[in-house]
Amino acid sequence: MEGLVLSRINPIHATRKQYHSRLVPAFSLFLSKNFTKTPVLFMKGHRSFNSVVASVQHLDASGLGHFDNTLPSKVILQIWRSADAVCFDVDSTVCLDEGIDELAEFCGAGKAVADWTARAMGGSVPFEEALAARLSLFKPSLPQVQEFLETRPPKISPGINELVKKLKAKNTNVYLISGGFRQMINPVASILGIPPENIFANQLLFGSSGEFVGFDVNEPTSRSGGKATAVQKIRKVHGYKALVMIGDGATDLEARKPGGADLFICYGGVQLREAVAVKADWLVFNFADLINSLE
Repeated sequence: MEGLVLSRINPIHATRKQYHSRLVPAFSLFLSKNFTKTPVLFMKGHRSFNSVVASVQHLDASGLGHFDNTLPSKVILQIWRSADAVCFDVDSTVCLDEGIDELAEFCGAGKAVADWTARAMGGSVPFEEALAARLSLFKPSLPQVQEFLETRPPKISPGINELVKKLKAKNTNVYLISGGFRQMINPVASILGIPPENIFANQLLFGSSGEFVGFDVNEPTSRSGGKATAVQKIRKVHGYKALVMIGDGATDLEARKPGGADLFICYGGVQLREAVAVKADWLVFNFADLINSLE
């Protein structure tokens, strides 16, 4: 996204029992007229952040006998180990929560927005409809978003930092593809050492006084099938031979299609969405399983 600047900081090692720090974001503003008739403000740049790697109780796969995809086949393992690109969902995958739900709760509309999120992630309503409906319930202003980021650092999933480092050590390119908002994802990418050009996410738009005016509908991830479009674009541009998508929702599953992801790994360590999990090539509940399987 033009005008966005991502500063880098040293990656932080994630553990289940420790908390790490990321400095509080500071933002500068600039005007843009690219998307609406009203001048639009973006948040530009940040200094550093307070990162929290939260402890989480992983779901136990042993009690889920009706899933037959918790043990990968040799073919699945071969694709995983040979992938030259891996794309991660962010909410309830790289992070332990749904960013829009957390922002809505901060703004006083948590329950109503969370209900919409559950419907969207389960695939029962078009994503673009759910996104617009959720934002209309609380219309976050720029000052509210800034305060949220300053006071509520993202909760990074245990093991994700190690997994990303392991993939990068194998010269595997890592991407973040999210229906969430770039303002909230940029800090996570900095911690994981993922460059801004490897982020595909939505963009909140604000008016000249910082009031909420909408979101950028030109972002592919703002609509159903958008993650699949992003993955197909990534593959076409870079010519990857094997590409893997990892996430928890219906929009992540959609990325597995011709010209897109060869493999969809469902991460059920935070939210287990059964309609998605049963269709996954591989269902995992702990990133350690993916780390160990690379060896």
